[in-house]
Amino acid sequence: MTQVPFPALSKQDPAARGVLATWFVRDGEHVEPGQTLAEVQVDKVSVEVEAPTGGAVRLLVEEGAEVAPGDAIAAID
Repeated sequence: MTQVPFPALSKQDPAARGVLATWFVRDGEHVEPGQTLAEVQVDKVSVEVEAPTGGAVRLLVEEGAEVAPGDAIAAID
């Protein structure tokens, strides 16, 4: 299993919590490496998170949830 972490997006405050704005995949869906999984936001910065590997994705965080950098937002088996 590979965990997908919430990225650190703020250079001024690397520990700044952000929000998981949108999932682009469904729980249990098969994903390919490099496929866009979600959009995350910190302050006014938005970034897309890509799958580091292929497999079935398990979503660990709901849309709109506040997350700390490094916390797992998904797992891929």
